[in-house]
Amino acid sequence: MDLQLTPTQRDLREVARAWVDKEVVPHAARWDRAESVDPEIVGKLGALGFLGIGIDEDYGGSGGDMLAYCVLLEELGRGDSAVRGIVSVSLGLVGKSIAGYGTEEQKRRFLPPLCAGEQLGCFALTEPGTGSDAASLITRATRDGDDWVLDGTKIFITNGTWADLALVFARTGGPGPKGVTAFLVPTDLPGFGRTEITGKLGLRGQATAELVLDQVRVPDALRLGVQGQGFRIAMSALDKGRIGVAAGCVGLARACLEASVRYASERQQFGKPIAGHQLVQELLADIAVATDAARLLAWRAADLVDRGEPFGTAASTAKLFASEAAVKAADNAIQVFGGYGYIDEYPVAKYLRDARVLTLYEGTTQIQKLLIGRALTGVNAIA
Repeated sequence: MDLQLTPTQRDLREVARAWVDKEVVPHAARWDRAESVDPEIVGKLGALGFLGIGIDEDYGGSGGDMLAYCVLLEELGRGDSAVRGIVSVSLGLVGKSIAGYGTEEQKRRFLPPLCAGEQLGCFALTEPGTGSDAASLITRATRDGDDWVLDGTKIFITNGTWADLALVFARTGGPGPKGVTAFLVPTDLPGFGRTEITGKLGLRGQATAELVLDQVRVPDALRLGVQGQGFRIAMSALDKGRIGVAAGCVGLARACLEASVRYASERQQFGKPIAGHQLVQELLADIAVATDAARLLAWRAADLVDRGEPFGTAASTAKLFASEAAVKAADNAIQVFGGYGYIDEYPVAKYLRDARVLTLYEGTTQIQKLLIGRALTGVNAIA
């Protein structure tokens, strides 16, 4: 696998791995129990350049390509999926959307603080009544002179209670995708409310929120892209975002494998380490093979992005396989640990809880299958 990485990408991986082992792994269980990652982690991510991978240095970014981004997210996913999610959303969905569609003024204003970890972004697409059917969102933006007035509710928004900037998708026209426009909304504007969602099954340390926009007035200068382009911006972000999620899933599966091998080498049953039992080795082998396959699928999709070739179906394939592989890897890890895997003294129960949502967000497993099916047949079974 190393032969596919440049020296710069390998250096990034080593820096990220060492940092995760020091700053994330020792604290992940405590953050999970407290339902809050330490907010200082954002500044640390920014100081290392992790929140600027793929953003031009002229705008405060760290440079690098999609494969470098995957290398980073794999290591963060190995440490804590909640930390990986901070980067996936603020950089992957928000920062890269601004870089791709923003005006020069918008890039100069928003990208440097986002890349430095001085500010954080959230991606406000999902609504209480629209998840997979994002084209049916009902949050409304009404033109009023040089401003837009936004009203509506967003749900399950990662970074929502921490974010300084929300990329909000709202309806400015008729029904369907062509009626959606994107807006860059500072979260300190009057009428912008947010409530933290607690009691989640997994990703408990991640700040997840319901956002309520009540007559939030946004100048037209903060519209991202042209009017009616919002759905395209959202889908473009999610296509690339799925590659990042897949890479994070690889990291989580790796964590499952490393923990399971370590435990199986230490735990004695029937007079020998359980690593010496055939069916335990089968569990470990299944995790290892699926992890490698998921990494190759994620890297293939990233390589297509970097070469400027169509990548949407490859991204769906990677996200589908890697997210399901992460769930299975965590389930196998619990089986290796036995009863100890069921308590939070050991990390594998958390891995299973964190893995489960990866089959849901940024396009469910079922949506990925329909996207792949549409690519194969030319028939749209989604709508």
